[in-house]
Amino acid sequence: MDVADVGGVPSWFADHLRKEGIESLYPPQAEAVEAGVTQGDSLVASIPTASGKTLIAQLAMLSAVQRGGKALYIVPLRALASEKREEFSAFEEFGVEIGVSTGNYEDTGEWLAEKDIIVATSEKVDSLVRNGAPWIDDLDCVVADEVHLVDDPSRGPTLEVTLAKLRRVNPNLQVVALSATVGNADEMAEWLDADLVDSEWRPIELQKGVHYGQALHFEDGTQQELRVKSSEKPTEGIVRDTLADEGSTLVFVNSRRNAEGAAKRLANTTNDLLESDEKAQLADIVEEIRDVSDTETSADLADCVEKGAAFHHAGCASEHRSLVEDAFRDRLIKTVCATPTLAAGVNTPSRRVVVRDWRRYSGEAGGMQPLSVLEVHQMMGRAGRPGRDPYGEALLLANSHDELDELFERYVWADPEPVESKLAREPSMRTHLLATVASGFADSREALLDFLDQTLYATQYRQGDDGSDNLERVVDETLEYLDLNGFIDRDDRIEATNLGHTVSRLYLDPMSAAEIIDGLRESPDPTAMGLYHLVCRTPDMYELYLRSGDSEEYTMLAYEREAEFCGDLPSEFEEGRFEDWLSALKTARMLEDWASEIDEDEITERYGVGPGDIRGKVDTTEWLLGAAESLASELDLASVPAIREARKRVQHGVGEELIDLAGVRGVGRKRARRLFDAGIETRADLRNADKSVVLGALRGREKTAENVLEAAGHQNPDMDDVTPDAEARPDEEEETEAAADGQGQSSLGDF
Repeated sequence: MDVADVGGVPSWFADHLRKEGIESLYPPQAEAVEAGVTQGDSLVASIPTASGKTLIAQLAMLSAVQRGGKALYIVPLRALASEKREEFSAFEEFGVEIGVSTGNYEDTGEWLAEKDIIVATSEKVDSLVRNGAPWIDDLDCVVADEVHLVDDPSRGPTLEVTLAKLRRVNPNLQVVALSATVGNADEMAEWLDADLVDSEWRPIELQKGVHYGQALHFEDGTQQELRVKSSEKPTEGIVRDTLADEGSTLVFVNSRRNAEGAAKRLANTTNDLLESDEKAQLADIVEEIRDVSDTETSADLADCVEKGAAFHHAGCASEHRSLVEDAFRDRLIKTVCATPTLAAGVNTPSRRVVVRDWRRYSGEAGGMQPLSVLEVHQMMGRAGRPGRDPYGEALLLANSHDELDELFERYVWADPEPVESKLAREPSMRTHLLATVASGFADSREALLDFLDQTLYATQYRQGDDGSDNLERVVDETLEYLDLNGFIDRDDRIEATNLGHTVSRLYLDPMSAAEIIDGLRESPDPTAMGLYHLVCRTPDMYELYLRSGDSEEYTMLAYEREAEFCGDLPSEFEEGRFEDWLSALKTARMLEDWASEIDEDEITERYGVGPGDIRGKVDTTEWLLGAAESLASELDLASVPAIREARKRVQHGVGEELIDLAGVRGVGRKRARRLFDAGIETRADLRNADKSVVLGALRGREKTAENVLEAAGHQNPDMDDVTPDAEARPDEEEETEAAADGQGQSSLGDF
């Protein structure tokens, strides 16, 4: 189908596509148009990666805008939201307004009312619905990207319930669900009352296979020699072979440590094949990586990138990941070793994909578990992108002939599993049932059941094997819990209490709220450590693991600091509870170190985490303490000031005396300490400070000093002809981070 033959879209869109090199639609895209995607009809598109899902979304959204409507694009990850924002910004020259919203779950997002296309994570959309964003009622089209992730236990239920709520608010809403190839696409379409485009078509050939015995064995029965030298591991031989054909390789492994180790080894392979101009461009990227943070992770990544390789995992800072993704897309970085998070939608094409590790550790199983077919196929789908590669190859690695046969049976020839709802899991049902009541979607048991009947869970599992109603059972158990904890009233009708409304608005798991409330009631004057530990033991915090030898250390610490806990220390005989308490204590101690101005590099080494882990824990703690502050205020507890101080300390990573200074834009934890040591102790001091003292404390960096003074409200921040005060300059031996400081590696909040 020629792009000019597509009806219902803006008149400029065909010419825009031609300028992008698109003259005609791919077969799945043409099928979507024939199914009515530009006429407001709902659709599930279950097609392989790189087969044109994004254009299907654009056709739906722009046709909705053409009809005078508004469209919402839901993504699973913040990184993907940024990528889509950049992609859709090309439409702004034609008068289409684009907005993005991913954070601050208490925000109503009223500013988005003027936007034509809004990009947001499912969690953000859920919070907007809870907080009554008025423009939700005006939506005409919703696109759910990576909708197969409703199968994910942690994020899936939010997407599932959010789609149900949006369809309830807007009965005529067009829903376009974009999915990987799954085993039950027809069931997904039935759930959403949508037509189905289910296709295996790809624009370029993808060959799946297994490397074994000095050869690639492909799914069509062919073989291709790929010899591995005696000094090499199979992955190194594959990367070397791919580079000889000017291709790139994406290697998936099962842990962060393995990602870093593999990247270091593969850097030796890529380094020998870099051109001089590539080395020069990589040198600039290396400097940017080193500027992000002074940690071992940052240094190791920079060393790898300098040689044309990289690792990518959740422990990296977000800037690290973005720099790696961009350089890999530009083919400057030749190979990336990643954990499976990179397979979740971020656009990282490569000639070859190697799934090196097809098992990973599962805490629930207590050992190594095989990856799902769907997950492995998602990884494999990253191989070969139109306009970049003449073909794509996705490979697993076998160590024996038996394993070769097993990998073909388990993954290469296998169909993906069906997507299954995880809504009935306790945390999900608690959270979403309270939100459904609090936001007015239901005020009775019958109304709740009627609303939940629109979910995938109801489509799949409403009737139990014994003929009982699973949905009724789960709803009744959850209502009982919410009632017992004071979040709902069940008199004539079901209503959220004031406390229940607050918990829903704060986007908390009700069990987290109950834990926080109980802890605060038992500790009227909590310490910062006590508060950090309290929020760390809630279900909303992902605690640090106890490593070998940690139990003894943190058991001693627990008894030493028992008086600070907001709640009673469990008995050591309650093994599960006691171990959870210690894990929360380890996490809390890391936060205490951060708020005590311990260097980031020292924290990463002490706790075995990466910069991204610290950032994640700090962000979650800041949110949970903000929620605790709201709950304490709601209940009129005396601990509000202590909670606020602990929140600000962890937000900025500083001691109590630096909170005011660190809050000035551009200052952060390290600069706040330098200024304080130079006698500038408050924002007011900075506003009226001698410029030479400020310049000295900031090590002669004129631009930085000007920006900081301007942010503080100084009358004349200009640094022309100002000489740094030598006495205010920090001691050089204390400023080992100077080389990486640039214009501002100051705090995790600046990442």
